[in-house]
Amino acid sequence: MIEQNIKRLEEIAKKIEQGVSLDESLQLYEEGCKLAKLSLTELEKAKGKILMVKKELNKKDKSEANNG
Repeated sequence: MIEQNIKRLEEIAKKIEQGVSLDESLQLYEEGCKLAKLSLTELEKAKGKILMVKKELNKKDKSEANNG
């Protein structure tokens, strides 16, 4: 999903750079902001999962070190 959002954000940026009407620019900007927010939310979720896995691995390593 993030990859699709980034691709669409790139398309939006190109359209705005090429020149569009003010109304279309505003619509594209709004869409871009929504996509960016969604992407940030997805990245935060992924970060949380990574931190959880890392924490579990650290616990496992400490447990094995104490038992070994």
